[in-house]
Amino acid sequence: MSGWEPQVEVGEYTVRAARPADLDGARSVMLDTFYREFGYGYVPAWHADVMDPRTAYLDHPRHLLVVAVRDEEVVATTGLSSHGPAHPPHPRWIAERYPSGRTAQLLRVYVRPEHRRRGLAGAMVRYACDFAAATEGYDTVYLHTNVNIEGAEPFWRGVAKEIFDARTTGEHGPGFGTVHFEIPLAG
Repeated sequence: MSGWEPQVEVGEYTVRAARPADLDGARSVMLDTFYREFGYGYVPAWHADVMDPRTAYLDHPRHLLVVAVRDEEVVATTGLSSHGPAHPPHPRWIAERYPSGRTAQLLRVYVRPEHRRRGLAGAMVRYACDFAAATEGYDTVYLHTNVNIEGAEPFWRGVAKEIFDARTTGEHGPGFGTVHFEIPLAG
């Protein structure tokens, strides 16, 4: 994909910006991930965008919710927001390095287990990064991930540059393998 495009075909799937009709399906993918994969469920302080994705993504011109759909069923999500990482829980220097407004933060890169290993996460991340590059005001793309989730660490190491491995400091406490990454914007 070169430049931001309206949609991209990935095998039998379509990767595109979410539409209002996609929001319930996207919310379901996200909530299922919180409960089934992460094991801690919905946390209001962390997941406001999931409860109101229209306001968080669709109504904001610099934000984006990407979905992968097959037969109109949402099977994967990726969010992009102009809000940088918060301190706390993240280190102050991370929040200062990736300020809100100039930072495109990737969020909610989730694929339902039965649809994994088909290139959807990579296609959605490229789609979101192309959108960020085409949107005025972004300097970089930032993300953090829990590398304790199967496949997360090798995936992100293949597309992004590690900035800080919080496992070395116990930043988030036991059970959280948080690693911070950056993806340079194509310019």
